[in-house]
Amino acid sequence: MPQGVAPHRAPADTVRQRVRRTSNVPWLRLGQEDRPRRTTHLAKFPHLQRPFGRRRSVAAPRVSGRHGTGAPGHSFQTAIPNHPGRNAHPERIAVTVRAHRAEGLRLEAHHGRVVACRAERLANVNALWQAALDANRDGEAVVDGGERLTYAELDERIARLAGGLAACGIGPGDRVAVRLGNSAAFVALVFAIARLGAILVPINVREEMEGMRHLLTDCGAALIVTEAEHAAAVPPPAETPACRNRFSIGAADGFRPYRELEAGAPVRTAAPVHEDETAAILYTSGTTGRSKGALLTHLGIVHQAATYRELFALTPADCTVLVVPMSHVTGLMAGIHATVAAAGRIVAMRTFDAAGFLETAARERLTFTILVPAMYNLFLMRARLADYDLGAWRIGGYGGAPMPAPTIERLAEALPNLNLVNAYGATETTSPMTLMDPSETARRRLSVGLATPGAEIVVMDDAGREVPTGETGELWHAGPMIVPGYWNNPEATAREFVGRFWKSGDIGSIDADGFVYVHDRKKDMINRGGFKIYTAEVEGVLLGVPGVREAAVIAKPCIVLGERVHAVVHADAGVTADALALACSVLTDYQRPESFTFNAGPLPRNANGKVLKRHLREALGFVSP
Repeated sequence: MPQGVAPHRAPADTVRQRVRRTSNVPWLRLGQEDRPRRTTHLAKFPHLQRPFGRRRSVAAPRVSGRHGTGAPGHSFQTAIPNHPGRNAHPERIAVTVRAHRAEGLRLEAHHGRVVACRAERLANVNALWQAALDANRDGEAVVDGGERLTYAELDERIARLAGGLAACGIGPGDRVAVRLGNSAAFVALVFAIARLGAILVPINVREEMEGMRHLLTDCGAALIVTEAEHAAAVPPPAETPACRNRFSIGAADGFRPYRELEAGAPVRTAAPVHEDETAAILYTSGTTGRSKGALLTHLGIVHQAATYRELFALTPADCTVLVVPMSHVTGLMAGIHATVAAAGRIVAMRTFDAAGFLETAARERLTFTILVPAMYNLFLMRARLADYDLGAWRIGGYGGAPMPAPTIERLAEALPNLNLVNAYGATETTSPMTLMDPSETARRRLSVGLATPGAEIVVMDDAGREVPTGETGELWHAGPMIVPGYWNNPEATAREFVGRFWKSGDIGSIDADGFVYVHDRKKDMINRGGFKIYTAEVEGVLLGVPGVREAAVIAKPCIVLGERVHAVVHADAGVTADALALACSVLTDYQRPESFTFNAGPLPRNANGKVLKRHLREALGFVSP
């Protein structure tokens, strides 16, 4: 087990006793001087099938126990080290629990943290799969090109894959690396690995040799599954000796055929797995440095899958076209686990092109998906939406960047049945932490929405103190979806986790209605002569200029002011610096870019689609004096 994180097994008996004593009392509420401000949370979207109604903002999620509610004002003592608040990190703090009857959440201790969990939930990822199988055995589970598998057929494949993995010595706690494109094989491996109590380590197919060497060595993967076209990027056995079993879909030197795994003796009974154990290690995007292995637990995955199912009102009739990489937290959670939680249908799409996606969406009767704003822009730029029957598409999730206002307006005109839902989260939150009420998308375009059930978001200053409502600071996140730490990285775990909170590194704010705003990454914020500039706001203006495809705002070193504002733009021919400067005149003078670089091609992005601003700074020679 890696050092620096809580054990994956169940908490100690003393903690279990504490949970039993408090299982009927819900929301954690601190004393007035110690209680950080929290966002509201979304009780439940009204199924995204009708206009949203206004809902009352509350200070914290409403929760109830399995057998009723606790008495108002009941309090208990619990150890929450380094809890943020106005006092300086007490070792123990008094916690007051106030009962609210509503959402079916209750306080529980997991990994030494007290968090609000669903009182009624599935035990683990294996139970998630079994529930889907029981609900829709003969319904389609996954479509991969010409291959269409029902839940029963996919379960048989999962059982045989589990047998093949077991024959290679894979068992509870072993790490299995999966470096595949979006496919039925990827989906099957997710649940075959879970059936053995092993740990999934998904790796993006765009990862290069150096990154592969780091990931495989760091996690100590005992087995890897890849595809022939990507096998050359897998380091040789001498460099990754722990990875003794290597399989490839398609012939590749040094790899055994994948069909051998599929020919294993079926394993139909899942290994016993506690919900606090690690289900997957997802390596972070690494936009600011080397990626870290976030430990996604069975509890976190089950909780977030239920959140998507409930708030999107998903049923077995729903279908997603999954083009976001399955190896990314969004693809894994919003694509695979959310759809399986509803016993719906996953249509795997390996690469994105606007026309191909729309053709697939029309043919398969797409109902929900999560993309990035640039993809929606490409729909409008490269295809006539009126040429496709997209009447079934009711949820268009997006994240990673604000949606430009013109894009929202044009999509509303072209696809009146489509509800645009901004989603905000991270690998460390098992995504998402917030979702936007679609009726508010146009009015609150820059907001990422309201906190989801069980999520707790506070805004803290650099000293770890709560800031007043509406002011900016670092967003700290807590809840059952937060990972317990990083694999084999106690230093990063100690640095980024404080008590039950994860320090996101995002600069944001929460308004009086509980809507969350993400202004920038802490490391990307520009300080121009003492004025703080949030690059996302400037980028939003630039993206509203017709012909601008991508925009990234970075700091240009200045010996006088420290930093100046510079914009890197990928745009159509005819877009000029004067046009961009004119558009930015709506910004405060110190926010306006003072110089521009026009990129001939798309901006550099990492394997998960995030713009690599550090690469832009290096390419332009923007090194601080």
